[in-house]
Parts: sequence; structure tokens; C-alpha cells
Amino acid sequence: MKIDSVVLHRLISAGENARVEFKRSFDAAAIESVCAFANTDGGVVIVGVADDGRVVGATVGKETLKDWINQVRMSTAPSLSPDMSVHELDGRTVVAVDVAEVPIKPAACRGRYYRRSLNANVQMSIAEVVEQHLHSMNSSWDYQLDSRHGIDHVSLEKVSRFLALTNGGKGNADGPMEALRKFELLRDGAITFGCYLLFVKEESMFTVVEMGRFQTETIIKDSQRTKADLFQQVDDMLAFINKHMNRRLVITGKPQHDEVWDYPEEAVREAVINSIIHRDYRSASDTIVKVFDDRIELYNPGRLPPGLTMDDLLSGNYVSRPRNRQIVMMFKEAGIIEKYGSGIKRIRVAMEQGGCPEPKFEEIGDGFRVTLHAVTPQITPQITPQITPQKWSLSERILDAVVEDPTITRAGIAQRLGVSAETVKEYLEKLKKQGVLKRVGPDRGGVWRVKREMRS
Repeated sequence: MKIDSVVLHRLISAGENARVEFKRSFDAAAIESVCAFANTDGGVVIVGVADDGRVVGATVGKETLKDWINQVRMSTAPSLSPDMSVHELDGRTVVAVDVAEVPIKPAACRGRYYRRSLNANVQMSIAEVVEQHLHSMNSSWDYQLDSRHGIDHVSLEKVSRFLALTNGGKGNADGPMEALRKFELLRDGAITFGCYLLFVKEESMFTVVEMGRFQTETIIKDSQRTKADLFQQVDDMLAFINKHMNRRLVITGKPQHDEVWDYPEEAVREAVINSIIHRDYRSASDTIVKVFDDRIELYNPGRLPPGLTMDDLLSGNYVSRPRNRQIVMMFKEAGIIEKYGSGIKRIRVAMEQGGCPEPKFEEIGDGFRVTLHAVTPQITPQITPQITPQKWSLSERILDAVVEDPTITRAGIAQRLGVSAETVKEYLEKLKKQGVLKRVGPDRGGVWRVKREMRS
């Protein structure tokens, strides 16, 4: 952009923003702004303008610009050389310092790294510095070689199952070892971090996901943990959520009743997949899934990439820069995701079409949280639907199990329903107190009797 007096007037009138900064004088803070612009999308530092946009003027001598450029070069690494031009505005002198985005990021200013966020300079964390450098080198953390794990930590059987999903389900003629080399998951005899996470043979502490069914904020009715490979975690997380999702039969007069789930299946699936592929696996924190009566919360370690705001995310006005490019690529090869950067949009569309409230996306601490709110049943004016609860609550499923097999044990019920034995014990005691269920005979060799129909 060519900067002249007209452009300067327009920039000053618009105020400070992600690409414009005002400075009364050229000082250390001005050089930090130069560095921040270079590490983000470029920008202009206008010297001789107060924070409120008043033109106060700057003192500029014959060697001033040369001296300022040398200060920038001496203070930055790699050395930055912004363009500087002198202008007269309202009878006062101002200097436009035009900063281009650098191709290889990040640049440091006196040993510290800054990026631009809205109208402020933000010092970057070590993780952000590493991530930005990898992105600028067209790479990512998961592409780097893993010095702690080798090919013996990888399940070639899992690799073969992955290959069966590729090429539109037609499979891949390559063997597992050749496929790992082809996808650059195995290089020079060493595996990448992505390879380990995708195909780990045993459980891994690097992939822990904690899942809970919450009755209240503090009372947990059921819990589960998965430490599996990333592909298996999709199934584990969806199975846990589906186990605790309610569905209703909506009677509308049609020959077959409609099934209405609390949450659209596509929205839940997209939220789960997003949490897996965009997680920061360098963080010591775990992914956490909380299922409440009226909402599902998925918390993930890892904030939005530098330069990406929540407004950009929700508007779709951004270019996707996945944190884990290799993991994302492999999920796409397996047909689990369709294209980069469409997950948030698909969640919002699915929730809207399913009659659910707008999902909530927010940065929490060092992570990102997605909240899905349950559907609110809509009443059709022409035909008043009757919503009949499906036998889907845990109490009803336990009753179904004992009616089908009166000799079934507590452990047998837990195994059949996929919940913990302690949870089954808690519900059995509750049903006994309600007079719904009775144990006849000893614990071993006795039978269950359903005494009366359970009322909701």
C-alpha cells in the first residue's frame, strides 16, 4: 500500500487497530510494534500521533530516519528494515513506518517475541514461538521426529486398518511400513509425533481424555477415561456421549414415530473430531468431556492460533492453519473429515437445523471449550405431538435387564450396559427404596423381582 497524506488521514481517522499503531515519538515501544506487525499481518506505525488520534508532530532531522532504521535493525533478529516516509499533516510532521509481514517467523525484539492482537502488542509464549516458526516453515509439531518412541511403539495392524479406509474405502495397495514412509510418518527409521499418536500400540498418557456424566456441577453419575490412539478415541468419546444422550419418540400421526435426540448427531461428531485433531498435545492438560442434563461441554488444551480471533472463527473469515497438520491430513485421508477449517461451521449449521440453541465457543485459560445445548422440543400447531419418553434412562435399562434375566448379577448388569459396577449398585439401591425392585434369595443364586411398574 502506497502511503500518502490522504491514506494517512484515513488511517488516523479509523483509529488504532490490528494494523495501525499511533506513537508520539519513536522509542523502544515503537520498535516492539514494528516487530509485532512483522510477526502478524504487517502494519503501519505512525509516529507523531497521540493515542487519541491527535496529530502532535515529531521532530525529524536530516539523519533521523536513517538512525531509526538502524535502531530497528540493531534491536531485532533477524534484522527488520521497515520503510519510513515523512509527511506533513495539519502543519505538523509525522512519520509513517510501513512494516511488511516477514516470511520466516517469528522475529525477536531484544530477545522477546511479539504479535499483534486487535490494537495491542502481545508477548508470545514459548509454545507460540515454536508453533509460528513451524507454520512459517510449512510444518507443524506433529511432523517432527519423536526421539522417545520408535516403530516398536506403533501398531502396524492399526496402520493396515487405516489403509482400508483410504481412497474412498477402496483401500491402499501399500503395506503398512511403506504407507508410513509415503505419508512421512516414518523418516530415516524414526517415527513422527503424529505417527505415535495416531497408531500407538498401547495406551498413551499423551492422549488422555476424561469423560463424565454430571448430575450437577459436582456430582458425577458415571465416568470413563480413554488413552487410546486418536482414531479409536473418536469411537470412545462418541460411545460415551451417546450412552448418556436422551432420545424421545415424537408421535405426529405418521405410521412411524420420529426419534428426536437431545443433540444432532453430526454436531456432536464434529465437536469430538475437532477436539482430537486441534488439541495441543504438548500441554500437560487433558481433554475433558462433561455431559450434563441440558448441555455437553468439550474442553481442549490449546488456544486459537496467533492472529485468529473468535470473531474470525465464527464468521469463517480466516484461512485454516491447523496446529497438527499431519494428524489433520491423516484424518482427511481416512475420510473422517471432509476439508480443512469447516468444523465450526458444520457444528453451527447442524445445531440450527436440529432446533438447538446456538453453540458456545470460548477460550478458557490455556484451552478452548465448546458447549452444545440440548434441543428444545417444538410443538407443531396443526398436530400437537405427544412426546413419549423412550426406555433410555439408566434406571429403565436396568429394569429391562433384570426382567429379561432375573438371575443377572450386578457385575453382569454393569457389563451389559457399559457402566461401572458402583453406578449399578447406586441405582439398584434407589430402585429398591422406591419399591420398584426386590431381591429374592441370597446375593448368589437369588433372583430379581420387579414389584410394580416404574412411573416417571
